Amino acid sequence: MRRSPLSAAQGQSSAAAPEARDHGTQAQNSEPTSPPAPEFRVCLLPSWRLMRDQVEVEVPGTARRLIALITLVGSRNRSYLAGTLWPERSDAQAQANLRSALSRLLARNLGVVRVSRDVLALAPHVTVDVHDVVRCAEDMLYGEPNKPPTPEQILRLLHADDLLTGWYDEWVVTARERLRQLRLHALEAVSARLADAGRHVEALDTALVCADIAPLRESAHRAVIRVHLLERNYTEAVRQFHRYRELLKAELGIEPSPEIRRLLRTVDYDRSVVPAVNRTGSSSKPRKGDAAGNR
Repeated sequence: MRRSPLSAAQGQSSAAAPEARDHGTQAQNSEPTSPPAPEFRVCLLPSWRLMRDQVEVEVPGTARRLIALITLVGSRNRSYLAGTLWPERSDAQAQANLRSALSRLLARNLGVVRVSRDVLALAPHVTVDVHDVVRCAEDMLYGEPNKPPTPEQILRLLHADDLLTGWYDEWVVTARERLRQLRLHALEAVSARLADAGRHVEALDTALVCADIAPLRESAHRAVIRVHLLERNYTEAVRQFHRYRELLKAELGIEPSPEIRRLLRTVDYDRSVVPAVNRTGSSSKPRKGDAAGNR
């Protein structure tokens, strides 16, 4: 396996000659140790917070918006940041506002923003809750397809909040919806992986959370139905279909797609016990004595 340059460099430094380490031990021990660098974390879920060593730090409002934007879009030049934060202002006014916000931030000597000529970026030592969720979601969507999710990944996606609730800037609304869609796709992928691994309880819970976040999202309801079918809970599967169909018809006046109907018709269940789904979405009534154990 090829090693990354970073791991190779770490290996080289750890393989330094024992003799050199022995000669330097006494000198190092005699030197005063500097305090550890503070740990900074930007939290945007569900609202703004900047934490230093797990203690919240007060930051001026304009500086908050600047840090939040850099956190979401990455390193950008000043003109882009100014135009995005103050789109209703002229270029000169927006640039002046940016200089004022940056000056207030730098005056606090926090070191969370790195300034390099015309480009501003988040300092590399700063962690971000949104980035953690995005990495987790992308791992579920683009990582090893047969690798079951870890409990930490499941919990992170289940309990992630909306982005910057109460903020209505256009760039925030766009980022919020992108994160929401990414999380929904990831939750569906998690449910599928868990179901394939036979972890039906977790798969169903994940699918139900997804359907609760987006009640009109058909793929979320398909995920719920799929788990019910894998557990041979056919009545539950049909009941979920009709629940979704009624909601869709009430809200949008449309019928579910043929795909979700085909999902129910792929199973060879006892149609005398479970109502069959026909083309119009209606069902035949079950006989008396509907499977009590399947309710």
